[in-house]
Amino acid sequence: MADREKFSSQELVIVMSNYELGAIRAIKEFPRGSRKAPKLLITADSGEYLLKRRARGKDDPYKVAFAHAIQLYLATVKFPLPHLIGTRKDNNSMFQHNGRVFEMFEYIRGSNYDNSLEETFDSGRTLALYHKLLRDFKTEFQPGVGSYHDARNLHSGFERLPEMLGKADREHVITERQMSSTMEFLQRAYEEAKGKVNAAGLLEWPAQIVHCDWHPGNVLFRNREVVAALDFDSARLQQRVIDLANGVLQFSILGGSEDPGSWPEYLDESRFKRFLRGYDEVDPVPAEEVQVIPWLMIEAMVAESIFPIAATGFFGRIDGYGFLAMIERKIRWIQKNHVKLLGRVAG
Repeated sequence: MADREKFSSQELVIVMSNYELGAIRAIKEFPRGSRKAPKLLITADSGEYLLKRRARGKDDPYKVAFAHAIQLYLATVKFPLPHLIGTRKDNNSMFQHNGRVFEMFEYIRGSNYDNSLEETFDSGRTLALYHKLLRDFKTEFQPGVGSYHDARNLHSGFERLPEMLGKADREHVITERQMSSTMEFLQRAYEEAKGKVNAAGLLEWPAQIVHCDWHPGNVLFRNREVVAALDFDSARLQQRVIDLANGVLQFSILGGSEDPGSWPEYLDESRFKRFLRGYDEVDPVPAEEVQVIPWLMIEAMVAESIFPIAATGFFGRIDGYGFLAMIERKIRWIQKNHVKLLGRVAG
């Protein structure tokens, strides 16, 4: 595994000199998130802060400015998120030096998601608040538009899978027939789900700014309520139900050990229902949008698995084929239980 990138001493001195934080009491590494984006936790007389250097490929100033425009607006309407700290000279939300982009945030202390129904409910409620506040938001910066729904280049990802899976080291040998069967099922399930979503009229529904990465790792809690939503880098223009479906998937899917073969095939139905109820409390979801959620979840599971595995043969540190076989089992469960799953939302 690649080493985590670090700030050089000279770089840190230059960056820190462009912020007015008062006397610095402590600086320590904050080893979370991308290894290519180093972070430091800074304790100063004025408070606690998080300094981040953007990873290469994630540091286009115009894309950063778009994400910052969203965060700066949300801060004015009291949405829970870490506030950006402006530079000393011109109060800019980013600092650029030697072709790199740096950000300074207030540091918010909170706990990780505990899988409780209370935190699940408030996660859904907070996502709805995000969507509601940004429904009419406009910015001079051009948002991205792609998503896991009808994803471009997914076909080429499937084409690369056999080669990458063949190169990957694994504990268990898989046959060409096993690999072909799983790939064919996932392609067919994705196309069927995409067709159902489009037939329901998704492309006619209004698009707006969405978060596009709403999962438990991007939410902090205090007293079972959301105290901060994080990571707005993937924000883009989509129909809100695309965001909602991925959110409810991320908060109801069940994992386990590093062996995905041991993971349950079913979703946590109580969390599924509670997340949607939390969302609906703030921004009610019409029945036609609710009905496409299971199919969008299937699309999300396929697309978000295929791309990383086609690139490396693995999903993180998990064997790529084992992960895809687990996704197949979960999709089959959703296909079989989608009516019951949605029926329980109103139950």
